[in-house]
Amino acid sequence: MTRIDDKFAELKASGKKAFVTYVMAGDPNYAESLEIVKGLPAAGVDIIELGLPFTDPMADGTTIQLAGQRALAEGMTLKRTLELAAEFRQTDDTTPIVLMGYYNPIYSCGVEHFLGQAKAAGIDGMIVVDLPPEEDEELCIPAQRAGMNFIRLATPTTDNKRLPKVLQNTSGFVYYVSVTGTTGAAEAEAGDVGPEVARIKSQTELPVIVGFGINTPEKAENIAKTADGCVVGSAIVGQIGAGKSVSEVLEFVASLAEGAHRG
Repeated sequence: MTRIDDKFAELKASGKKAFVTYVMAGDPNYAESLEIVKGLPAAGVDIIELGLPFTDPMADGTTIQLAGQRALAEGMTLKRTLELAAEFRQTDDTTPIVLMGYYNPIYSCGVEHFLGQAKAAGIDGMIVVDLPPEEDEELCIPAQRAGMNFIRLATPTTDNKRLPKVLQNTSGFVYYVSVTGTTGAAEAEAGDVGPEVARIKSQTELPVIVGFGINTPEKAENIAKTADGCVVGSAIVGQIGAGKSVSEVLEFVASLAEGAHRG
């Protein structure tokens, strides 16, 4: 059992949906990023996705790309990202952290070394968007051996032939990408998402969380009703990019959390 498993068990027992947020580590700078991450649980966030800055974020839209550029310009690295997680863990030992990013920095670090460092920093799971199931021996299997969840993305183009392969070694939860294209490119529609979530849930007992295109409390509520919870990323990162203060960002997050928890 990981913190992620414990969190979903707790939410299920209380009849609540999960509210998951994505923020880029080190955006707009290390100190403010840490302050935002530390404030997320009190704002109603159940699971934190911590973005790993990378120079070639091919799956991300402009908002997340710019966040990564800001973080990299501030000197963020994989090592600093794990340091940020470790600092968060000094005051919060229960909120799950999922590291989300691309394989290159992990490969460069060395998988076994990375897993040891990530575990020590309090990382509970990871989403590595450019590692398909065919590459599970690279990172997915070693990560699970190290006691971390490996969360897989399913999309509108993941048909019934492909879905079992995607689910094969997935743990923690399934992240359903509600729209085709990059992050922040379009808005999710509950009417489209519901049947897809039901299709995935017919093949797994894992929670299904829906992300991409959720940017208001109302949207969070409607999407959460169709699944086990929702993820908001670009809308929050956009607030940070617009220069909003930490308190303003967390106030926005709290409004989204209220919507998701009504779902």
